[in-house]
Amino acid sequence: MAAFSEQVYAKLVEEEDARVCRDIPESACADQPRAFTLQLLSQVLTKIGDTLTSSRLVLAWMLSSLGAPALYIAMLVPLRESLSLMPQLFVAQAMRGYPLRKVFWVAGSVGQGVCLLLMLPAVLALEGHALGITVVGLLALFSLSRGVCSVAAKDVLGKTVSKSRRGRLSGLAASASGAITLAVAGTLLLAPLFYSSDAVAGSRWFFAGLLAASAVLWLLAAMVYSGVPEVPGATEGGGNAITEALRSIGLLHSDADFRHFVISRMLLVSTAFAIPYLVVLIQQNSRAGGFGFATLLLAEGLAGLLSGNVWGRWSDHASEKVMASAASLSLLLMLATLALNFWHPAWLGFPPVAGLLLFFAAVAHHGVRIGRKTYLVDMASGGNRAQYTAVSNTVIGLFLLCGGGLGWVDARYGTATVLALLAALAVAAVWSSLRLKPVN
Repeated sequence: MAAFSEQVYAKLVEEEDARVCRDIPESACADQPRAFTLQLLSQVLTKIGDTLTSSRLVLAWMLSSLGAPALYIAMLVPLRESLSLMPQLFVAQAMRGYPLRKVFWVAGSVGQGVCLLLMLPAVLALEGHALGITVVGLLALFSLSRGVCSVAAKDVLGKTVSKSRRGRLSGLAASASGAITLAVAGTLLLAPLFYSSDAVAGSRWFFAGLLAASAVLWLLAAMVYSGVPEVPGATEGGGNAITEALRSIGLLHSDADFRHFVISRMLLVSTAFAIPYLVVLIQQNSRAGGFGFATLLLAEGLAGLLSGNVWGRWSDHASEKVMASAASLSLLLMLATLALNFWHPAWLGFPPVAGLLLFFAAVAHHGVRIGRKTYLVDMASGGNRAQYTAVSNTVIGLFLLCGGGLGWVDARYGTATVLALLAALAVAAVWSSLRLKPVN
């Protein structure tokens, strides 16, 4: 394994600067190739699983196709995003008492896989409210497990992989997972040659297969991540979780740079919320059935393949500019969608146009995710990285719950109005991101 890791690291990282060790313990330098390779592989596995069970696209399409009430479809994105973020402040404080944090990531990954496996009977046998309640309930547990992984991942990454390499790791993972997603989407696009594409995209067995495959990916990722050579970290500050968590909130008052980052991240949420409303507009105007679903999945996979590594390399040098650029791209996309919806709404249902719109939306979303993850890990130190991650994610989780109000705006004033509001947030996100202090 060591020789393979050395080869992968040397191939993916510039040879002349391959053993740079910035902001990691000296004892971790020798094991950096192995740590980089194992974390890259585990991220690839989970990112593929994320795409195959995307709450913005796949789960929403699944519940809609299987006849679950719209109430549960509207709950998917807020639950998946907010419940994976809000408890992290308490998780991080509990984690501080353990010198090795990778065990938390492994446990969280296993938890996510188990939740997906438990969804299988519901997808195959239940209907209506029973189906919606079961899927949403298991998604809530899935999200809580995901939150544990999020805190542990950034802490382990900061201890095992050097600055100027972290963004590249995330970018390569996005590109690799995008390539595999393309293969899945390509298979769906070829489905009409053998049987109805509508039957594929609406089949219980089709969605059960996606869930089962994703569950296996998370379980494999747990096995891979367990081999990461993590060095013991500081355990100070791991007292009573609630007391220490409340004390950590004080970082928002005492650390101006961190506070600015959190505000920027709140505004950048607009790039994530824009995607499901874009999908809604596409579905409202689409007559392509399963072919349309495959086109959207193809666009999302292509976006990860083509943009992930680019965003990752750029993030290693100027992650704040990556966030601003990605938000700008998202803003342009929202304005283009609004223009089409106003003058030629039927074009939104045309698969090539729909695919192109989702492609750029996904490219922008990848940029925001990679940029803000790299920025947070680089701005923190080994002693406060878990706290920074947890405080930031908890605040964002609470903010995401407010996104449920967009559903009311959508119902009362229409989806176009929601996109216009998100476009205004994107303008503020660009301005705020450009003013962030460089940390790379």
